[in-house]
Amino acid sequence: MKEVYITKISKFLPNRPITNDEMEEKLGTINGKTSKGRRIVLRNNQIKTRYYAIDDNGNITHNNAQLTKEAVEKLFDENLKPSDIEVLSCGTSSPDQILPSHAAMVHGFLKNGNIEINSPSGACCSGMNAMKYAYLSVKSGQTKNAVSTGSERTSSWMKSDIFEDEVKHLESLEENPILAFNKDFLRWMLSDGAGAFLLEDAPNGDMPLKIEWMEGYSYAHEIEACMYAGGDKLDNGFLKPWSEYPSNQWSKKSLFAMKQDVKLLGENILVKGVDSLKMAIEKHGVKPEEINYYLPHISSYYFKENLYQEMVNQGVEIPWENWFMNLSKVGNVGAASIYIMLEELATSGKLKKGDKILLSVPESARFAYAYALLTVC
Repeated sequence: MKEVYITKISKFLPNRPITNDEMEEKLGTINGKTSKGRRIVLRNNQIKTRYYAIDDNGNITHNNAQLTKEAVEKLFDENLKPSDIEVLSCGTSSPDQILPSHAAMVHGFLKNGNIEINSPSGACCSGMNAMKYAYLSVKSGQTKNAVSTGSERTSSWMKSDIFEDEVKHLESLEENPILAFNKDFLRWMLSDGAGAFLLEDAPNGDMPLKIEWMEGYSYAHEIEACMYAGGDKLDNGFLKPWSEYPSNQWSKKSLFAMKQDVKLLGENILVKGVDSLKMAIEKHGVKPEEINYYLPHISSYYFKENLYQEMVNQGVEIPWENWFMNLSKVGNVGAASIYIMLEELATSGKLKKGDKILLSVPESARFAYAYALLTVC
């Protein structure tokens, strides 16, 4: 087996940072009324700015595949040409269409010759799963390099016109036409952007990061769906897919909007997260105090204190001073968040040889978690 190194990291954040006060101007108001949940959600998540692939005139500037292509192209220089890439592995929660796959669309924009492509589906962990496919390809010796990406373009999913038919339908039923909190909640959390890693079988570059190991855990066998799109959750917890509804119900129920079961999220996300973290580091004999930089992808700073306390409760406390996050500046970019976070740390000038970096990514879709331990070379 080969050793595997992250030798280059890039990110692409579209347009300019959007402040909290500009969000509804960009996404639109629903039924002409300001959201009642917006200020509550923003107060808890403490996100100050985020990025949208929407210009100041309301025009969409990039789709998801285009965002990803921009991030990948930032990896290229005199030492890496587009035709040098052997594997392209792209993860996202928000592909531009059901088919073709997200990686196929990114490859179509890159136009860089015949390569192997891979498109893991899922939510935030899809970016880590894309990285793991790339990692295993290089580690097995089948390829000398691979590019993995994480990206999201959720702004278009959150625009007010997505929910107009649902609100009109509620009005016709003489029900209060307020968007359900499980849909409104995510409108104030999510951001657009993309990140990319170049993985190689040699420690090239100025400060390569050796991938020591990667681990993943799912709790879908014991917990129902929590975050979902393309279906509706029934009272018994069953997720009924869009394809089983008549087409005239798709917009009336906003079936393609992302939704979050907030109660289920609060009950499980931290407990299962620390449970899986404990399994990962114990499996590899890593002590919490050996981790110099802990990069947790969390959707909201609301969870930060409770996550730390849960670590204390389960005996895997990582000291506060070793945590590194940038959620307040870039927002929750889903599958891209860990890429964008690591890019900022790698370019911060803080890293030194021998430092251990733990990447930690949860997804609430049906509660899955992914981890990677890196060593600075």
